[in-house]
Amino acid sequence: MRTGFVYDDIYLKHDYPDHPERKERLISIMNHMEKSGLMKEVISIEPRRATAEEVALNHDPNYVQEVHDFCKAGGGFLDPDTYANEHSYDVALTAVGGVLEGIDRIQRGEVETVFCAVRPPGHHAEFAKAMGFCLFNNVAIGAHYLRKRKGIERVFIVDFDAHHGNGTQRSFYQDDTVFYFSSHEYPFYPGTGSAQEKGAGKGEGYTLNVPMSAGAGDEDYRPVYENLLPRVIREFSPNFVLVSAGYDLHADDPLTYLNLSTEGVRDIVRSILRVCRELGVPSLFALEGGYNLRALGESVVATVEEMLSA
Repeated sequence: MRTGFVYDDIYLKHDYPDHPERKERLISIMNHMEKSGLMKEVISIEPRRATAEEVALNHDPNYVQEVHDFCKAGGGFLDPDTYANEHSYDVALTAVGGVLEGIDRIQRGEVETVFCAVRPPGHHAEFAKAMGFCLFNNVAIGAHYLRKRKGIERVFIVDFDAHHGNGTQRSFYQDDTVFYFSSHEYPFYPGTGSAQEKGAGKGEGYTLNVPMSAGAGDEDYRPVYENLLPRVIREFSPNFVLVSAGYDLHADDPLTYLNLSTEGVRDIVRSILRVCRELGVPSLFALEGGYNLRALGESVVATVEEMLSA
């Protein structure tokens, strides 16, 4: 498939030395992409800077302003895990804008799928709260953008990060137009994502959590992504699929206790892309976690290889 790849050096300006979520993550991804020759095969997409109004599709405008002011004052820690520096507000807006630009390129027919190598990540960020290394929820904003600005009727979100995307789930918990599917280590940070959390009100039945035990590996994930996920996507019949692509499910990741190989990650991506192609639905993957630099780079290369060959 014609595959777009979003990246910009601005994403390296959000950094805190020795923090797990640091600029070397993207440096490793880009090094692996260059060495693999894939940068010659993808269509490079320059991200734009999202507006505060676009971020407010998912976040409290007062919170957006608070992050702006916090960064302008020099930054610090917004919660025990989540830092921001003087550049982080602009970087976070450009992470959101990378996802939105990717959506626009797909909607214009320039590409069929996009990988967004953006940071900071997003899926823990809630309506008015930074959390878990995340400032703004890139994928949740993307889903609102598709619904409210692009007229897309139904959006499906797949989140395979090792940590549950509490922020994304909360954004759409009472919404029947956005389906949230997450596989994640449980019980584990942030403590949400039990199988009993299925949505509420008109959104009941439109959240599906698949908790995985510590040590779960390729064989445990295979039926989830080869059988369960395709069935659920077919039943929901979305017009667009967004993927929170977190690579901390890899066996070598230092922050988690799952046991997937790079090929196991490839299998997950292949299953997602296969059902998207079957239904004729576009997909966009946005980077979330992944903290072993080698495993992260290898996993992104495997993802993009599957996109190009789908």
